[in-house]
Amino acid sequence: MTDTNATPPPTGTEETSDGQAICWATVTDTHRPDSADPTTLPTTFVPVELEGELYVRWVANGYFKADETSDKPAYTVVIPPPNVTGRLHMGHAYEHTQIDAITRRKRMQGFETLWQPGMDHAGIATQNVVERELAKEGLSRHDLGREAFEQRVWQWKAESGGAISDQMRRLGDGVDWDRERFTMDEGLSRAVQTIFKRLYDDDLIYRAERIINWCPRCATAISDIEVDHKDLDGELVSIRYGEGDDQIVVATTRAETMLGDTAVAVHPDDPRYSHLVGREIELPLTGRRIPVVADEHVDPEFGSGAVKVTPAHDPNDFEIGQRHDLPSLTVMDDHAIITAPGPFQGLDRLEARSAVVAALRADGRIVAEKRPYSHAVGHCSRCGTVIEPRLSMQWWVKVAPLAKAAGDAVRDGHVAIHPPELAGRYFDWVDNLRDWNISRQLWWGHRVPIWYSPTGETRCVGADETAPDGWTSDPDVLDTWFSSALWPFSTMGWPDQTDALAKFYPNSVLFTGYDLLFFWIARMMMFGLYATGQPPFTEIALHGMVRDKHGKKMSKSFGNVVDPIEWMDSYGTDALRFALARAANPGTDAPIAEESVAGSRNFTTKLWNASRFALLNGATTAGLLPPVDNLSVTDRWILSRLNVVIAEADGYYEDYQFAKLSDLLYHFAWDETFDWYLELSKAVFAQGGPAAEVSRRVLGHVLDTLLRLLHPLVPFVTEKLWTILTGGESVVIADWPQDSGFRDPASEATVAQLQQLVTEVRRFRSEQGVRTSQRVPAELTLTDAMAGHEPAIRQLLRLDPPTTHFHSTAALPIGDSRISLDLSQAIDIDAEKRRLEKDLAGAVREVEAAAKKLSNDSFLAKAPDDIVAGIRTRHQNAELDAQRIREQLTVLLG
Repeated sequence: MTDTNATPPPTGTEETSDGQAICWATVTDTHRPDSADPTTLPTTFVPVELEGELYVRWVANGYFKADETSDKPAYTVVIPPPNVTGRLHMGHAYEHTQIDAITRRKRMQGFETLWQPGMDHAGIATQNVVERELAKEGLSRHDLGREAFEQRVWQWKAESGGAISDQMRRLGDGVDWDRERFTMDEGLSRAVQTIFKRLYDDDLIYRAERIINWCPRCATAISDIEVDHKDLDGELVSIRYGEGDDQIVVATTRAETMLGDTAVAVHPDDPRYSHLVGREIELPLTGRRIPVVADEHVDPEFGSGAVKVTPAHDPNDFEIGQRHDLPSLTVMDDHAIITAPGPFQGLDRLEARSAVVAALRADGRIVAEKRPYSHAVGHCSRCGTVIEPRLSMQWWVKVAPLAKAAGDAVRDGHVAIHPPELAGRYFDWVDNLRDWNISRQLWWGHRVPIWYSPTGETRCVGADETAPDGWTSDPDVLDTWFSSALWPFSTMGWPDQTDALAKFYPNSVLFTGYDLLFFWIARMMMFGLYATGQPPFTEIALHGMVRDKHGKKMSKSFGNVVDPIEWMDSYGTDALRFALARAANPGTDAPIAEESVAGSRNFTTKLWNASRFALLNGATTAGLLPPVDNLSVTDRWILSRLNVVIAEADGYYEDYQFAKLSDLLYHFAWDETFDWYLELSKAVFAQGGPAAEVSRRVLGHVLDTLLRLLHPLVPFVTEKLWTILTGGESVVIADWPQDSGFRDPASEATVAQLQQLVTEVRRFRSEQGVRTSQRVPAELTLTDAMAGHEPAIRQLLRLDPPTTHFHSTAALPIGDSRISLDLSQAIDIDAEKRRLEKDLAGAVREVEAAAKKLSNDSFLAKAPDDIVAGIRTRHQNAELDAQRIREQLTVLLG
């Protein structure tokens, strides 16, 4: 058995009682003999009194610092950078708990571990926050001008950006704070300019007019991930275009866009409109005539089988327009105000919608109106405004070659996705990825490094280049995801070939939510492979979303958002972390409730109280672990179980199975270590002597190992308990437990019999209403395997030796053992028999009544299935009750 706090010395072999050969290491004592001083451990566990102090000491001692000059193997995880605008929500706490657990364990295993911290500048979100602050002063960004506005944002970041860092410290995040980065800092800005120029020079960045998501409130293009689709009640209007035989009916929910129609499209094989294809029809209200075109995109079975084509205001229409060389007429400005000449010019799009419908109705062009008409409508996730598909000149990344490389890296096995069943979603995305719009019409963000000469020349200016005098920079900034896509290597100093990059890139694992599989992960894969020739990480571990206890998404609009700090204040950080870990199954959503956190607080309190009790009873890590032959059956049992748990825990950690891991450690700690081994050892401790000293050393070893196994999940309570128990400097830098290979099936079988015996007697006492504290005289007829445990059995069950007046009123055969109890002083035997006989009669009547109905063919033929099923269940339960009561009577009658 190896004490893993020290470097394992050479090992030998010996045999267990069942002849199994095991490795058994000699242990060097690295602890002070007087280190386990329970008087330094408060009687009450108050998390808030120790968490802050412990975290400050961890950081001050440099435990989380990563050294790129180290010879240790590297293990790297970069934080999914939270937006500088916000606070950590429950989803962050969920994610950070799991990342911290991974990295703490790897650090204990001897890896040079880097958890890279930092924040994202969050372009549109941050600009909106600062603009709202300006609005309170009666100002807009335009009042300040671009340069002054950017300075104002930096000022806001300096004043407000520290909230997230403070919350990460509360969570216990073991990040290397000396390496904290920000996506707008100088080094990362240089990385952005460098990769932009490389892509531009390789013809992978270009400028073109395309349909994009446009937010009229923010006046910028936004990415797909920034669009929230919500069902709204609108109006579906059917409009008659043309006259007589040339008329066609089209339907739309956005009647105002008809002002920009440049065609009507029908399916090439639709006989209803074959005579119109190639001809022009009148577009109502405009005085224009537009062609009818045939296009495979049109579904002839949907509606009238004809669609209006507005290339400048619909992505599908834009594609039709490209195929048929149609003009694109933009009829709205940046703020969705109608610009088309005529009576609707100057109206907001929603005002224009009603006005256009009214004008069409007055002109006799409305064929049908359906309201309310529920349909999905995109909204800007930052401000809630309905987005407008709009033709706009933007900068784009040509993704085809980049996406192919990103897909191949996973297909070829260079990058693994956990859980593997989510790989299909990844391939669906990268295999069908369209060119990426990377420009935003904002003032806060990385400026597009393109410059224009007075004569119209265009030049991309790299990180180490200067634009010529008199040239003007492009006003747009880059999509936030552009700089975030560089995060795994820009934080390491790229494009310079730094020691940090050489040591810590590629990252070991990316741990993030499955919702970012498309928008962030795919982009990191594309840019990492393009910039460095290597994938940015070797594993992608995907977790789900945190939901409330009813499985509902946490949202301010639902009123179910919980600030994790509130639960940390109430129950302690360890309790929150353990509750989140117990809900964490890879790739699936995690419901979390306050009751779960309260239950986890009970666990951390149990860990504290049981450890303190063990220390008071002499549990120690001082000295060598005793030889196998000196161990009792229960000592061998707990050490055998400990090694099984170490092996299983390692497997769960490696597979990111935090729910199974937490459940494993919870039950080993509470059930096996505290409720059984510690309780069984009390009798040994009370007797004293060599056996007690052996069990104290074994208990110390089990606690030492258990606290290390739990530390990555519940770092604060384990740190305090482990340092008191062992006298070691910190469990953060302690060695990770190793499975010595010791197994003892014989002792495990014996203790299983013992547990069955104790459990059965406890159940019987409870059924008879005997108080837990009530001592009862008993005769124990035990097997040879159980005989040595009689003192422990009597202590656990509060059984006194039989007196001279002992009268067996209950006899319990349990396996090959027999427990005879004298309950005459604990309960009224005659009254209990009468109660049981009455209960038995009731159960028998219920059995007979249910059986009578179930034997009635007429009833079975007419009764609903659910009624019949309910009666079958009643019959089954009544039979079980009757059987249980008969057994109790048999025991009482002796």
